[in-house]
Amino acid sequence: MIRPGPVNLPAIMALTQKPDYQAYAAAKTAREAADWAGLCVYREDNAALAAGGVRPDVVMMGDSITENWARADEALFAEKRIVGRGIGGQASAQMLVRFRADVIALRPRVVHILAGTNDVAGNGGLTSPDAYRNTIMSMVDLARANGIQVVLGALPPAERFFWRPGLKPADQIVALNDWLRTYAAEQGVAFVDYHAALTNERGGLPGALSVDGTHPNRDAYAIMDRLLLAAVN
Repeated sequence: MIRPGPVNLPAIMALTQKPDYQAYAAAKTAREAADWAGLCVYREDNAALAAGGVRPDVVMMGDSITENWARADEALFAEKRIVGRGIGGQASAQMLVRFRADVIALRPRVVHILAGTNDVAGNGGLTSPDAYRNTIMSMVDLARANGIQVVLGALPPAERFFWRPGLKPADQIVALNDWLRTYAAEQGVAFVDYHAALTNERGGLPGALSVDGTHPNRDAYAIMDRLLLAAVN
């Protein structure tokens, strides 16, 4: 997903048929059946930070876009000043459930929330824009009640989701981002417009910035890095 190169959906679909991917998908399904919110995913990492007396400056809460970020730019996360708490496939409601364990308990100065792609995709089942807004507002309320600054990230653009053929998410993503921008301004929290920095004329990720049309590659993350660092520093 993070390798530079043009969109190549046939290669992505072929990847999903490989035994390694199918084993990963089966393990993920089993874990979600037992731990829907992913509370166990970062439990050991969180305990290690606490045992080492490490208090990260920034915690990044999100889905696969956040999870892949740590792989795409290992240097950014190497010194534990910034720690990633992304879980692939998660919708915002799952992030809300684990917000106390994966963010508040780490006592960061800032939380970066990048959520919504999987809400649009329907990964968590039936949802609505109101439900999405409620989970974002709840995470912001929890952070601020615990003295944590908030940075809200705009959903990156996407014309398609390879795992949801037929869905055309570009306009829905724009609508959620418009709300995020307005809400951030009303609440006096930072908003980072990754969408504007990455979008093409069709409201999607340019071919040079994504292999599957949804997930940023390393070149896209290099652009996002600059915006992130400007917002959290």
